[in-house]
Amino acid sequence: MRKLYVLLLGLLLASLAVPTPAQAADNGSWSVYPVSSKVAARPYFYLSADPGTTIEDKVVVANKTGKPLTFRLYAADAYNTPRDGGFAVKTVKEKQRGVGAWAKPAKSRVTVPPHGKVTVPFTLDVPQGAEPGDHPGAVVALDERIDQGNGSLALGVQRAVAARVYLRVGGPTLPAIAVENVHVVHHQPLVPGLGDSTATISYTLHNTGNVTLNPKVELRAEGLFGRTLLSRDLSRIPSELLPGQRVHLTEPWRGAPQLDWGDVTLTASATDTRNSQSASFFALPWLAALVLLAVAVVGVVLVVRARRARALPSVPVRPSRPARPTPSRPRSSPSVRP
Repeated sequence: MRKLYVLLLGLLLASLAVPTPAQAADNGSWSVYPVSSKVAARPYFYLSADPGTTIEDKVVVANKTGKPLTFRLYAADAYNTPRDGGFAVKTVKEKQRGVGAWAKPAKSRVTVPPHGKVTVPFTLDVPQGAEPGDHPGAVVALDERIDQGNGSLALGVQRAVAARVYLRVGGPTLPAIAVENVHVVHHQPLVPGLGDSTATISYTLHNTGNVTLNPKVELRAEGLFGRTLLSRDLSRIPSELLPGQRVHLTEPWRGAPQLDWGDVTLTASATDTRNSQSASFFALPWLAALVLLAVAVVGVVLVVRARRARALPSVPVRPSRPARPTPSRPRSSPSVRP
């Protein structure tokens, strides 16, 4: 029986209008959150430091069940999931380069009593050569027990909850966003007018700067003679685009033209940065495309045959010799007798 083990990291958004425990990342069984300051509760760790300095802070792990729970504590780098741009963190076995390498909890494992909580200090050492800008990450509480599934293909699940860490390293900041790899794929009915015409617009959002962005994306499509076919702001984009991250996204276009020629332009913007990229499209119904293809094939065949006919060498003809004239006999004139 083959077993597949999957690590699920619960990274839940916190509400700022409720007490601290409700702000924590929470999966219903345990939660992880920063220690509250004397001024206000913190939903996440918002930290800033210069290269070569050390930060000290504390994380709380709360057990909501009626039995003790033991967790593996570790720091991890954050990234955007390629599919939808969600906030995710690396597993404990992956290579850490930022917060995951710099932050160290005082305990690597902790047991939390039933309905209790444990506070664990941690230090974050920013190296001397750290790049300026944002370095997102998290402090993760991982339940290392594997929940076995049933059936021929068992699914083993490890659950984890993480408190986000937003670290900014001092130095120059550069917000920059780019739109890349714009493509348009049309889905046309076989017969024009008998079915819906749709299109799928795919593109990549790339944070080329060193700070976290809250992007907005505008989609605009123009047909022949500059006619506006589509203009709207997109909603299915990541709320946070982390530095250096690429996210591949798609946008459906319902009611796309069945016969048109134009351009699709995507414009991404965030604070102090803006970028656009376009892609051309040619919409043509399947039936019309098949007819045009058949006409094109026939035309090519006729042109090829005509060229071959002109290219055939002519057969040389030897000139005939002129016939030799036959000598004529002299006529005898009638004699005249005197």
